Amino acid sequence: MKLRIRLLTFILSVSSLVLSANPIEGLLERIDKGASRKFVIELQKGDKDFFELDRKGQKVVVRGNSYVNIATGIHWYLKYHAGIQLSWNGMHATLPPLLPPVLQKERHDTSLSLRYDFNYCTYSYTMPFWDWERWEQEIDWMVLHGINMPLAAVGQECVWKNMLLRLGYDKEEVNRFIAGPAFLAWWAMNNLEGWGGPNPDSWYVRQEALQKKILKRMREYGMKPVLPGYSGMVPNNADEKLGLNIAKPELWNGFTRPAFLQPTDSRFAEIAALYYREQERLFGKSDYYSMDPFHEMGNASSVDLDAAGQAVMQAMKRVNPKATWVVQGWTENPRPEMMKNLRNGDLLVLDLFSECRPMWGIPSIWKREKGYEQHDWVFCMLLNFGGNVGLHGRMDQLLENFYLTKNHPLATHLKGIGLTMEGTENNPMMFELMCELPWRPDEFSKEDWLKDYLFARYGQRDKTVEEAWTLLANTIYDCPFGNNQQGPHESIFCGRPSMNNFQVSSWSKMQNYYDPTVTEDAARLMLEAADRYRGNNNFEYDLVDIVRQAIADKGRIIYNRTIADFKSFDKRSFRRHSQQFLTMLLEQDKLLGTRPEFMVGRWIDWARRAGTTGKEKDLYEWNARVQITTWGNRTCADEGGLRDYAHKEWNGILRDFYYKRWAAYWQTLQEQLDGKPARPLDYYAMEEPWTLEHNAYPATAQGDCIEVAREVFGNVFGKQGE
Repeated sequence: MKLRIRLLTFILSVSSLVLSANPIEGLLERIDKGASRKFVIELQKGDKDFFELDRKGQKVVVRGNSYVNIATGIHWYLKYHAGIQLSWNGMHATLPPLLPPVLQKERHDTSLSLRYDFNYCTYSYTMPFWDWERWEQEIDWMVLHGINMPLAAVGQECVWKNMLLRLGYDKEEVNRFIAGPAFLAWWAMNNLEGWGGPNPDSWYVRQEALQKKILKRMREYGMKPVLPGYSGMVPNNADEKLGLNIAKPELWNGFTRPAFLQPTDSRFAEIAALYYREQERLFGKSDYYSMDPFHEMGNASSVDLDAAGQAVMQAMKRVNPKATWVVQGWTENPRPEMMKNLRNGDLLVLDLFSECRPMWGIPSIWKREKGYEQHDWVFCMLLNFGGNVGLHGRMDQLLENFYLTKNHPLATHLKGIGLTMEGTENNPMMFELMCELPWRPDEFSKEDWLKDYLFARYGQRDKTVEEAWTLLANTIYDCPFGNNQQGPHESIFCGRPSMNNFQVSSWSKMQNYYDPTVTEDAARLMLEAADRYRGNNNFEYDLVDIVRQAIADKGRIIYNRTIADFKSFDKRSFRRHSQQFLTMLLEQDKLLGTRPEFMVGRWIDWARRAGTTGKEKDLYEWNARVQITTWGNRTCADEGGLRDYAHKEWNGILRDFYYKRWAAYWQTLQEQLDGKPARPLDYYAMEEPWTLEHNAYPATAQGDCIEVAREVFGNVFGKQGE
């Protein structure tokens, strides 16, 4: 009897272990309580990545050779069979009591087995203050979109803190080296030291615990997290402090950069081993390590690049002989001299901007005649820079580049796709398109795909909505070949005022490529359909975003009229148009307050919630405010080139930051028209006070988004478009 009880207990415990080891059930329950009972999940072996949709009685069967592929199949079913799309603006859904049946078994497979996610910048422009609840949603988003190889950069500062302490640095010195939460990405990429810090002890405790949860969930799904590796970065004073042979790069946008430990230094292997030992103790080993020596470094003539590549690779291989070095293909990196003597399979290159400036394949300003030579690589979409807000895409170019590359007889080293955006939670259409490409073997038209996308996103087919999105797909989402702009068409409301405002950030390389009145037409069509979609979360998010874009485009037109009035000495028209511009800016602020995704209060709330004391909350809020405005100190803001790089067309900051700059500027021009001498404006003196404030902003939606959108649109454009 006792033996039977023990055997039964053992069987039950094993069954419980198997059940708990299946992460798909938890995923389904987070989507909708009770959803797991409506699906049958079957994990099977397969030579290629695949998922299948089938049915068993009234349940939907989803098969796949990994949990990630099964989750991808679930989302495919929800989108194209049930009209339910899970997106950053909504990761929950109400499933019908009886799911629509799969009428015919459906299979999708792919040879592109690596699907990468994240840029180091994403961790600072979007994620610096996320907690576990938000990270859990993001990991769910990843598996539903087929991602199996995400960069896992949370907590890397914990590894560095421990390593530096062991090397003999004291706590104060460590804190002078490691950047604050909103600037960790550029510290990790060897661009700056210390800016935004010092971090309190509680920050390291928080991030260590958070990364452990993130990695645990990623590994449960069978993902292969990419951990930051060691490529030679050391503090700028490591020559004096540790007696190391280092190279000191030039300043980066006004910031002192970390130094680069020469690979020929006798202690390179020792320090690299110490780094990996501390990382393994905290977060375990990985099959992929991300390292980007010489990132935006310019002249690297003082470094033996071949020796550097060998030293970095050897240090990684000592930790895990099976590991692969992941490196970003960006500007002059990876240096050909660095990778020439590395073996195929040991290096994986992320072609960071494949939809616009690929280094392999079609002509581009960055094309390399020999591509990445013997090394494996990933076709990536960057799309967003700085986390800027704006509709933008290269639908035709993305499709053409992808299929030309994928089917090229010389593309034998293409291993997958990647999402390498600097900021996320925007332009969901482009990310849906990109994530589906591996599962669609044959090229397709954007027109046919768009119709199915809209059914998936809104749950029904609607000619008016299709007409609106077709306008957008053929204009603002059709950035053409030869246009190399970085990210969306920037809102003029966010620019530092001048007589020749065009792009907001100094790096955007904007060019006009679409008729700005088209977004007004699309917004009008969306408003016409809006009452049919009340309560539809995806539609309401898109409605606000499209009306926002239309107002931003109109703002650019009114700006140019106002400048023309000034140059024509037309005082009456100048007064009217300058006031119209300011009024539109405030209308935009009101509109964006109806969705939390477009509110500076949510960003600041995330920052303050990361702190455990008032002092910590204030530090993190300062990080959050500075990053999206001045980025740095006066020198950086006025001369360094990063001011407004991460600008946000958001509720709250529009009226309290951008409005003040424009009101002051128009006033100086009005004074000149009234015969007074030109008065220079010290913009940094206006900007810095906002970064130091702690005034509260709402973090939750204010008002009915459809009614407010209709009201604001009428105020800006006239109810009949007059």
